[in-house]
Amino acid sequence: MSEVFTFHEGCSPLLVSVPHDGRDLPRDLRGRMTVAGLALGDTDWHVARLYDFVRDLGANLLVARYSRYVVDLNRPADDAALYAGQVATGLCPSSTFAGEAIYEDGPIGPDETARRVCDYWQPYHDKLAATLAALKARHGYALLWDAHSIASVVPRLFDGKLPALNIGTYGGRSCAEPLAAAVTARAARSPYSHVRDGRFQGGFITRRYGEPAKHVHAVQLEIAQRVYMDELSGTYDAQKASQLRDTLRRMLETLIKTATKS
Repeated sequence: MSEVFTFHEGCSPLLVSVPHDGRDLPRDLRGRMTVAGLALGDTDWHVARLYDFVRDLGANLLVARYSRYVVDLNRPADDAALYAGQVATGLCPSSTFAGEAIYEDGPIGPDETARRVCDYWQPYHDKLAATLAALKARHGYALLWDAHSIASVVPRLFDGKLPALNIGTYGGRSCAEPLAAAVTARAARSPYSHVRDGRFQGGFITRRYGEPAKHVHAVQLEIAQRVYMDELSGTYDAQKASQLRDTLRRMLETLIKTATKS
């Protein structure tokens, strides 16, 4: 098995996590998957590419290599529901966001789920936790930006069309208010529609690691894919992405600057 993530070490207190842009599949798993499963349609396409500029900001960058269909790194290891009353996509999902079966031989059993948690989920979270601890020890605080994207319209998960930028702070519990407000204000000055703590308030990563009282601040950003790619073909749109990357850079710079002053 290859490494489950790639990691770039930076010099700033910021860690950018990209848990859902992985495309790798274990060989034995690939042979059991349906056509819909192999298409990896629910991937956060090109998010690692969108954020590759963060190295220039001195940020640390953690990127998963394996598909979210292997195990969802943004779900708790016990698969507890994150959003009450909403459709849950699962720790080891058996269906796509559109409701299509991922496996020819049915859902994953508990023993296989436990193996995937051990082999893929745990190493990513161990690295994430260790990096945040090191950043806090070095700088006195740590900043976590959990980077995501999703199709603009997913009827099974939400109504209508998603705003372009969906900022999640777990209802203000994962990030100190001055930081969250500054990032949201920066988004408001961008060309994009935005919402804070709307449909996506932050998944497990944001909720688990964001502890403002302990000087660890976490923000999730869910981007509607229409703003940087062709959603039908999955093709990266360099012109759209360039404008978005400028906004992302400004949001991250604002987060770092505000944290430094706090």
